Amino acid sequence: RDPFGNHWEVMEHPFVLFPQQQQANGGVSGAVIGVRNIEESLRVYRDILGYDELIYDQSGLFDDWQGLPGAGGQFRRLLLTHTKHYQGSFSPFFGPSYIELIQSLDRPARGVFDGRIWGDPGFMHLCYDINGIDELRNEVSQKGFPFTVDSARATESLDMGEAAGNFSYIQAPEGTLIEFVETHKIPLLKKIGWYLNLRKRGERPLPRLLLRMFAFMRVK
Repeated sequence: RDPFGNHWEVMEHPFVLFPQQQQANGGVSGAVIGVRNIEESLRVYRDILGYDELIYDQSGLFDDWQGLPGAGGQFRRLLLTHTKHYQGSFSPFFGPSYIELIQSLDRPARGVFDGRIWGDPGFMHLCYDINGIDELRNEVSQKGFPFTVDSARATESLDMGEAAGNFSYIQAPEGTLIEFVETHKIPLLKKIGWYLNLRKRGERPLPRLLLRMFAFMRVK
């Protein structure tokens, strides 16, 4: 549990971007999400986000949750990952990812934002780096989850000072907000005015040398 009361699950995984660096962890590799109905939520996590590989589908009582708040009772757990190896400018950073969907079987589910609002301390939404926001807009609309926020409708590229791009949101059936960010420009070395233009890069990953330079922007 972190200083803000958020619970983290730590897992061992062979993916390491820079193995020679001694870090406490390798970053975030997924999320555990409580849902009202797993089959309904799969319409987003499997059919839109592409988590199409089932690792396990289990129901019952779970010993690995002992001591966690609200963990008593019967649950169904579904762990998913991708069969496709997705490519993009920052894909070497992110590596494989996982989503675990959890449904309580013996009590009614609560909404994600019951008793709180967006911006409160805690996990509030998921964010994905994407290419092709126009194509995605059409896809999610056809699948019944149109953008609830769509910056590209207002401007070709939203200027955020040091960075630029577009962003959008959809909302999963259980209430989880999912953000999509299409990055157009990011600072690399601000002191010398060096920025990366990613508009025409497509799905090509950035070279590792450039990825290493992001260490100079790290907030310690």
